[in-house]
Amino acid sequence: MSEQIKIWLVGNTGLRNPNRIQEGFSVFANSAFVGRLHGRDNELGFMILLNEKGIIQNEEGKDSSGSHARKWRLMFAKNGLIYPQVQKKDGRQEDLGQLDDITPFGRSFLKADTYPAMQECFLRAMSVEQEDKGMPDGLHYSPLRWLLAVMLELEKRTGSSELSRIEFALWGHTTNPSYSLEEVVDNILDLRKRRAAAPAKRPFDKKEIAKRGENYDKKPDNFLDYSDMNMRYLRISGVLQRKGRGLVIVPTKHVLAEKLAKSTASAEPIMEQYKLLCAGAPLPTDSMDVAKSLLDDLIKQMKERHILFDISDLPLNTPAEINIARQRLENVLAQTDEIQYASDQCNQWEEIRDYMTLLIKGGGKLVYDEDNAIEVPKDETPAYLEWTLWRAALAIDHMVNKPYEVRGFKLDSDFMPVSAAGGGKGDLYCEFNDFTILTEATMSTSSRQEAMEGEPVRRHVSDAVLKYDKPVYGMFIAVRIDTNTAETFRHGIWYAKGDVKQRLDIVPLTLSQFQKYFVAMFEADKATPEKLRDLIVKCESRRDILEAPAWKQYIDSIVAEKSLEITNGIVAHSDSEAPLVPAGAIVRHVAFGEGQVVALEANFSECPAKTVELPYLRSLPDEVSFCPDGKSLLHDRFGDGTVYAYVIVFQKDIMRLSYPSAFMDGLMTIE
Repeated sequence: MSEQIKIWLVGNTGLRNPNRIQEGFSVFANSAFVGRLHGRDNELGFMILLNEKGIIQNEEGKDSSGSHARKWRLMFAKNGLIYPQVQKKDGRQEDLGQLDDITPFGRSFLKADTYPAMQECFLRAMSVEQEDKGMPDGLHYSPLRWLLAVMLELEKRTGSSELSRIEFALWGHTTNPSYSLEEVVDNILDLRKRRAAAPAKRPFDKKEIAKRGENYDKKPDNFLDYSDMNMRYLRISGVLQRKGRGLVIVPTKHVLAEKLAKSTASAEPIMEQYKLLCAGAPLPTDSMDVAKSLLDDLIKQMKERHILFDISDLPLNTPAEINIARQRLENVLAQTDEIQYASDQCNQWEEIRDYMTLLIKGGGKLVYDEDNAIEVPKDETPAYLEWTLWRAALAIDHMVNKPYEVRGFKLDSDFMPVSAAGGGKGDLYCEFNDFTILTEATMSTSSRQEAMEGEPVRRHVSDAVLKYDKPVYGMFIAVRIDTNTAETFRHGIWYAKGDVKQRLDIVPLTLSQFQKYFVAMFEADKATPEKLRDLIVKCESRRDILEAPAWKQYIDSIVAEKSLEITNGIVAHSDSEAPLVPAGAIVRHVAFGEGQVVALEANFSECPAKTVELPYLRSLPDEVSFCPDGKSLLHDRFGDGTVYAYVIVFQKDIMRLSYPSAFMDGLMTIE
């Protein structure tokens, strides 16, 4: 067994999420940098372009060398999307293709319009034996094929292919075909046995890493740091999936895993491997027998789980046709699994709460113990925000639409977010029996929040109002609500097709506010969509009389009050409180008929005249504003005041009706 440990890398620590590669590559493919991605100017130029397109977030001054671009270039080349640089000892560049130009396989990758299709592209790339780390000169291997061989040997001995995080860290990516397969599995089982007997897992793991690190010439922290990244890349092959913090072979891909597994290295020249990579490496499923075997195995598993399916309309005469049928069944299976995942979210509300906490902090990791942890990567917070709110909606439950119909973003096979929802539609559509809640979310906290979100959010809610034959409520959730954004939603006006004027119900909530109410519902075992609707309606009740800053304060106070009401049964306000009177409101009086509010009268303690009449047809004068209670006023010159009457113009009379008594005697209604 090799004495000097070499850790192989299937990904890059500067680009930890392989799901982002396709969107970055799409930007590259439509840029002037195709065929010219080397050189400092080109690297800086491409990095700036990625930043402009929102693919990366490069803080000003953080990276002036173009290192971001080099990391992306490395992943493009490693996966055969662009022609890699050929060393002189390996052959001529022209015999492979123009450096940094898009390969035929790269063109296919751009056309992968479903997640399974993208997974298959990564699987083809990872199956190519191009890694030489830790091997004698001239030998290459595929880390994926090697790891599958290890896991299948582990399954042969234990009945399960499961490989834990610490096992992968010490004996997965630190080994290769120069090691004895049997000895590697022996060491895994020995580690597993000793760890199970250890009184404390964390000190045990630390000691084992230090011991194994004696044969490693870099920092031992890499064992775990590289593990998380490598496992994430390996999972995107579609053959492996998450199990705890470790890996397990996907049951429906077991036959494929067996065909791919290889414990020996290849002596083929690296140039031949590059040609295979750039053209699109073959897979076992390209053969008729394997494709049919994989389909038959999947059908068997679905029948055992009593999952209904129908592929009778599909031809099964070629490997491609069989694979299309298999992908249809895999989609049915994924939807079935997602429904099961959704039904369990009510039991996962504490974890959902913790994800919200990490998002409020801007990302980070929360470790429960050595085998359980959650993480929000700082450069993936938008996707994780939508995913977390989707899980929160599933936890509240009672939706009539399916979980995969609620979300606009993609999931991987472990139900983790791939990317944020694309433009053109809302983030989350939660349809209930009597109403629909459309949730929009953003991590933006800048003054540009309103410019980026104000128009799309209102448009999406407007479209939903036209689509659903039931009330539609909008929730806009952000870490911080810009006051201009609140003002846009306070008015909530949108003109639909044909200049049809709509008054939209959209409430802006901070993620902290939503979290407080979400937790209160679950701690009191009162999580229902009706409770969420009640919060929205209550928060909206004073939008017409409050300016944006006061409305934000009012929303915060209502969230606190309603949360307390749920947890303690304390009702903060009586249903018999006086109605709020919006500017220019139309009223109907049993004696005077229809009228309109045009002014109000108020007492101001610091005003010499004590009482002041203020116009109130469209809004209050700029120097006056309502307080969050909806009854008190604040005057720039006269300080605090109280409304005591409203001036209403009826058909024949102008009346000064006292407030609140005249508005609570049952003789008048406000439209």
